[in-house]
Amino acid sequence: MKTKHIEEGFGGQRSIVIPNEVLQTLNNTRFSQLFYVTDIGYYPQAHFHFRQRNEGCKQNILIYCTKGSGWLIANNKKLKINANSYFVIPSNIPHSYGADKNNPWTIYWLHFAGKLTAPFFSETDPTPQTLSENEVRKNYRIQLFNEIYQSLEMGYSYENLEYAGICLLHFLATLKYTTQFNHAQIGTDSDKISKSIQYMKQNCSEDLNLTKLAEMHRLSVSYFSLLFRKRTNHSPMDYLMQLRIQKASQMLDNSTLQVNEIARSSGFADPYYFSRAFKKLMGMSPLKYRKLEKG
Repeated sequence: MKTKHIEEGFGGQRSIVIPNEVLQTLNNTRFSQLFYVTDIGYYPQAHFHFRQRNEGCKQNILIYCTKGSGWLIANNKKLKINANSYFVIPSNIPHSYGADKNNPWTIYWLHFAGKLTAPFFSETDPTPQTLSENEVRKNYRIQLFNEIYQSLEMGYSYENLEYAGICLLHFLATLKYTTQFNHAQIGTDSDKISKSIQYMKQNCSEDLNLTKLAEMHRLSVSYFSLLFRKRTNHSPMDYLMQLRIQKASQMLDNSTLQVNEIARSSGFADPYYFSRAFKKLMGMSPLKYRKLEKG
């Protein structure tokens, strides 16, 4: 039975091909020697997708598969391509590739060239690489791809092309240096927790709850709590309690307010609950703490 191939027409597809006239103009610039995108696109559930280039392509081809599966033939080898993997076909290497007929792939693809892109892939081997990361990092990479696309969609000015090229290097780095890319999420999450702590300190007298704190960063309560405990070794609400007692301690030291006033100013509606919480954490009552010599 002859295999059916359809080269275009995937629902929701997007693609941009930089005109040759524009590329020829770029050839006269230093930028073109470093990094640039020539073609870019997105094919969701690309039924019957197929490409065959007996002489290869003038540019390098990157295909990033996020769902489904496909196949690649290059260097006399047929390789299966699974979801969450990518491959780069170096320029001028004969090849063919396509979507699996039963589980067609969803792919982000681009053609690129430039000397600075060489360290990001093998010049002879297009073996697919499997990626392991959470949805947050995966979405970040896709957003970066979309930024390249949108920059080119705005037109072919030198600035747009240069910005797309710089984003391309970042995109390639997220694929090659996966350990560093995934570790960077720790920094991102850490920043979110730092911002949460700062917000809690500034608003500890307000009626704060776990749902509100998680929604500030568009995170689920469970994931926010996990990140928070990983960073601080405390649950968010236990940490908020510490911040409230810390504020109360400072007010006991630096004001003449009554204990019940300090309780309200620290986020405690019930002064008796405040006294119990204070004693549990500080080991003494608010009044005894106020009389304690310090410094």
